[in-house]
Amino acid sequence: MNIGKLRQHVSHLLLPLSVLAILVVINLIKGADYFSVTVINGALYGNIPNILFGASELVILSIGMTLVTSASRGQDISVGVAAAITSAVFVQVLLNASEITWMTILVGFLISCGVGIVIGAFNGSLVAVFKVQPMVATLILFTAGRSISFMIDGKLSPVLANDLTSQLGGVMPGLPIQTPIVLTAIFIALVALFLKTTSLRLYAETVGVNEKAARLNGINPTKIKFLSYMLLGICCAVAGFIAVTKAGRHDSVNILKFVEMDAILAVAIGGNALSGGKFSITGSIIGAYTIEMLSRTLLRLEIGTETIKAFKA
Repeated sequence: MNIGKLRQHVSHLLLPLSVLAILVVINLIKGADYFSVTVINGALYGNIPNILFGASELVILSIGMTLVTSASRGQDISVGVAAAITSAVFVQVLLNASEITWMTILVGFLISCGVGIVIGAFNGSLVAVFKVQPMVATLILFTAGRSISFMIDGKLSPVLANDLTSQLGGVMPGLPIQTPIVLTAIFIALVALFLKTTSLRLYAETVGVNEKAARLNGINPTKIKFLSYMLLGICCAVAGFIAVTKAGRHDSVNILKFVEMDAILAVAIGGNALSGGKFSITGSIIGAYTIEMLSRTLLRLEIGTETIKAFKA
């Protein structure tokens, strides 16, 4: 990495790291025990593990939101709703299986990812093919999505009373940390590998900076935007999978409710321009953890949950 790229990378991370540093100072003033960690049944618990655990879904969604923002110069406001639909499909696969095994869970997860890709393709076609502004295009699913999820649930809130899904949403035997933290780390590593071995980052940034210039250089902006939304659909499926295994039940109304606003905020805090172009996945990830830390810090300062929204704003 040359000096110019290093400076650019540092400038991207300056905002999220500054906010994170302020929160760390506030918590240290409140009490140094904030960073203490305890071991319960072989697993680590404490404020830091809880932040990593609580931000799992937001981290994954912020990664997809970053790609979409970069390529389409707009935001998808239906990610929480999409996750509700994909997780509803996952739950139905498990409930209709004769026996819930690791293979059943894997099949259900892959099917939910397929549904996420379809959702991404729907939003992507509106944006890339029909040239609808991203926020307007995704408003369709934002409005109707939870009703669709509710119908998939059979107008109920199905419960996942199963040891395997409980382990996925909690702690697996032999792991020192909660499973969602591990799954999030694996997902981040896969995304980093994908961006490293493909030209998607370059193409998305080029399309976001100047679509006409990208077309003149042989890049198809329609395909890049479409692909970005499909990848976001996969992110929604993974986030929904983690959320429903954490909760142990599927609540169409409340699962990942308003998470789309936090995902957009994570992208912004991460030093990324909401107008598209160059992006930093690392910045968005730090932004997501910063938002989770902000929420928990405010709760620690005995500020009401509804008032937290004002601080985020």
